[in-house]
Amino acid sequence: MPKNPWIDVSVPLHNKMHHWPGDPPPYVTTHVSTAKGDVCNVSAFFMSSHTGTHMDAPLHFLHGAKTMDDLPFDAVIGPARVVEIKDKTAIAPRELKKLKLRKGERVLFKTRNSAKSWSQPEFDKDFIYISKEGAAVIAEAGVQTVGVDYLSVGGFYKDGIETHHILLGAEVWIIEGLDLSKIKPGNYDLLCLPIKFAKGDGAPSRCLLRKR
Repeated sequence: MPKNPWIDVSVPLHNKMHHWPGDPPPYVTTHVSTAKGDVCNVSAFFMSSHTGTHMDAPLHFLHGAKTMDDLPFDAVIGPARVVEIKDKTAIAPRELKKLKLRKGERVLFKTRNSAKSWSQPEFDKDFIYISKEGAAVIAEAGVQTVGVDYLSVGGFYKDGIETHHILLGAEVWIIEGLDLSKIKPGNYDLLCLPIKFAKGDGAPSRCLLRKR
């Protein structure tokens, strides 16, 4: 095994996986099966474009904005920094300003969500999110890509729309639904490729990290 292997930080697709309330729940079924005498195995699945580990395009919240087709690969392939957030409510300016965020940087935020939210049987409405004030700090710094370890950069009860508008309006590319429970803070190589969804507002993605 290589000294620094790739680590999959995506969440697997299955029928009981967390999804945003109001979005269609993921549905996975067996279409044909060798166990039933068919010549091959084929599965079928139905889900929203923002299910599990996925990316947001600016079009997700901004009419006429860039789509997944416009994603520059540099935004999701290359060096990334994983930082741990201690705040138990939100990713806010107080901690962000200590990080010395850099223009063009890819930053993945590890919070208690990775250990807590994904392990709950139901959707966690109290997940840690990026506050609108925190989003303004990120946008002003010129960060290229942000990643969060639950299903939205904005909160369920607060700053859901505002945080998306600030980040996407600044063309910060967003990765949501990461599982960073096995990842320590530090510098990594990031490889995150979304499904090629023409004119998409978002798309499920496979995300890998490798220690630098």
